[in-house]
Amino acid sequence: MYCMILHETGAPLVFEELPDPIPGPGEMRIQVEACGVCRTDLHVVDGELPDPKLPVIPGHEIVGRIDALGPRVEGIELGARVGIPWLGSTCGVCAYCASGRENLCDRPVFTGYTRNGGYATHAIAAARYAFPLREEGAAAALAPLLCAGLIGWRSLRFAGSAKTLGLYGFGAAAHIIVQAARNQGRQLFAFTRPGDAAAQAFALRLGAAWAGGSDEKPPEPLDAAIIYAPVGELVPAALASVRKGGIVVCAGIHMSDIPSFPYRLLWQERRIVSVANLTRQDGIEFLAFAAQAGIETRTKTYPLEEANAALADLRAGRLEGAAVLLPRPF
Repeated sequence: MYCMILHETGAPLVFEELPDPIPGPGEMRIQVEACGVCRTDLHVVDGELPDPKLPVIPGHEIVGRIDALGPRVEGIELGARVGIPWLGSTCGVCAYCASGRENLCDRPVFTGYTRNGGYATHAIAAARYAFPLREEGAAAALAPLLCAGLIGWRSLRFAGSAKTLGLYGFGAAAHIIVQAARNQGRQLFAFTRPGDAAAQAFALRLGAAWAGGSDEKPPEPLDAAIIYAPVGELVPAALASVRKGGIVVCAGIHMSDIPSFPYRLLWQERRIVSVANLTRQDGIEFLAFAAQAGIETRTKTYPLEEANAALADLRAGRLEGAAVLLPRPF
C-alpha cells in the first residue's frame, strides 16, 4: 500500500510504500476511497497531542470499501461501504464503557493517532467500530461527516435546547452543524476570524442569521455557544455573549490556554463544558440524521501525496468547508 506517514512531530509527512496490512481477529481492511483532513490531524502532526504512536499514518475520517476480513468477523460482506471514525476501539470493561460513556474509555485506541489511519490506500479497523455507509453520495462528500460531523453533532447535543446558538470558528464542523441546527429550527450566529469576510459570507449562505468576527458581540444574547476554534481566548468572549443560564461548549480535542477572566462572566449559572471523542451511538444517530436532513458538505480534494499541502491550507485557514484526500492507484 501507499501512505503519507508521520515519523516525527513537527516534520512533514513522508510518502512511502509499505506492505499491505493484514487484518487480525475482529478486524477488517478497507480500501480507502477518501479520507478527510481534520484539525485533530494538525494537532497530531504538530505535536500538540501527547504520545502519538510513531511512526503513524494520520487520518480518521475514512470512507472506503472492505476488501479483507480477519478471523471472528461475522455479518459483514466484502465490498461493503463503511466509515472509520476517530474512536478506533475501547476496552469495553472500564467504568466508563460499562456506563455507556465509551468516549471516555480508560484504554481507548484512536484512528490516526494510536493506530494507523486513512492517509493511505488501505487501512485496518476494528469491525465493531466501523459505521455502515449508504451507497448514495460521493466518498469525498461523506468523509467530513466522520469527525467534523460527529463531534459537531455531539457538541450540538451538549448545547441542549438552545434556540439562539453561536458557533465560534467556521470551519469543517461548523459548516455541517449550521445546517443541522437550522434543520432543528435554531437561529445561528457565526463567529469567524476578525475580518474574514469570505468565511462570514459562507456562513450566511449556509443559513446563519448573522456572521461577524470573534471580537464582535452578536445582535442578541445567545442561549449557548459552541467553540470549534482551538483558541482559549474565545471562552471568555463566548461567556460574555451568552445569557444567564447559558452554556459554552468547547468542542476541540486541543485548545490554547484559557486566560483568566472575571467571575461575573461565569456567574448567574453560566456553564463551560467540553466534548470528548464520540460514541458509536453518536455515529448511528448523526449519520441517519444527516441523510434525512440532506446535510451537504463543501470540500476541496487533494491527491494523497499532497497531504502536506492540505494540512498547510487547513493551518492557514484557506479552506471553505473541509479538505479531503483521494488516494489513487499507484
